[in-house]
Amino acid sequence: MLQAMVAAAERVFEFLEEPEEVNTAKGNIDLAKLEGNVEFNHVKFGYNPDKIIIKDFCAKVKEGQKIAIVGPTGAGKTTMVKLLMRFYDVTDGEILVDGHNIKDFERGKLRQMFGMVLQDTWLFGGTVKDNIKYSKEDATDDEVIEAAKAAHVHHYIKTLPNGYNSLINEESSNISAGQKQLLTIARVILADPKILILDEATSSIDTRTEIQIQSAMDNLMKGRTSFIIAHRLSTIKNADLILVMNQGDIVEQGTHEELLANGGFYADLYNSQFDEEEE
Repeated sequence: MLQAMVAAAERVFEFLEEPEEVNTAKGNIDLAKLEGNVEFNHVKFGYNPDKIIIKDFCAKVKEGQKIAIVGPTGAGKTTMVKLLMRFYDVTDGEILVDGHNIKDFERGKLRQMFGMVLQDTWLFGGTVKDNIKYSKEDATDDEVIEAAKAAHVHHYIKTLPNGYNSLINEESSNISAGQKQLLTIARVILADPKILILDEATSSIDTRTEIQIQSAMDNLMKGRTSFIIAHRLSTIKNADLILVMNQGDIVEQGTHEELLANGGFYADLYNSQFDEEEE
């Protein structure tokens, strides 16, 4: 018990000793007027100042475009997401949203612009309706139902004993992995964010549910700027821009056709996956 207590205390003190995040917000930027244009302007970043992993990244993303981030495991795909949402600040350069440096936003306000659908779904003990409304607590019942319909989960909810008032247990073990993912998509649709971050892994889900999830994702992405962390390259052929990462750095960028024509890292990655799927 003493050893466990010492280990826990170390973690607590390590957390307390972290430096306070500096508030660099300037003025009050009206989120309602923002459209979701994102620009990476000579971005450099390293978790340690002496080990820069993103060396000089530039890209312009127009509102409504789909950006796929691809690369092998550990290539740094989630690093881009962490920078966008300011879980880490860039070492040099800047990230702009509709011309505003993201450092000029209050962190909480900035994060309101983003909706996330991650590989690890998260539901809490409570009703189905409460879980969907978590992203917008003042939503009406009609809005919740519309979001569920767009996420292809309304029909499933109606089959539950108490419909939208059915209880999900603390571990959410009384609901399948696929339906959990659809509920989290409904939650994001209800929030109506300007920019999406999608981790589109559906490896542990049956084919029929996967088709539903893909369709729900398509509904969600309509008219919104989307950053997709791609696992299966066959799902992102129609992305407007593909960022190819390896060992923390962006090694290639372009459309699917351009990157295949280049015959570089992406082409090797795509062909190796294609061969696996053929087998």
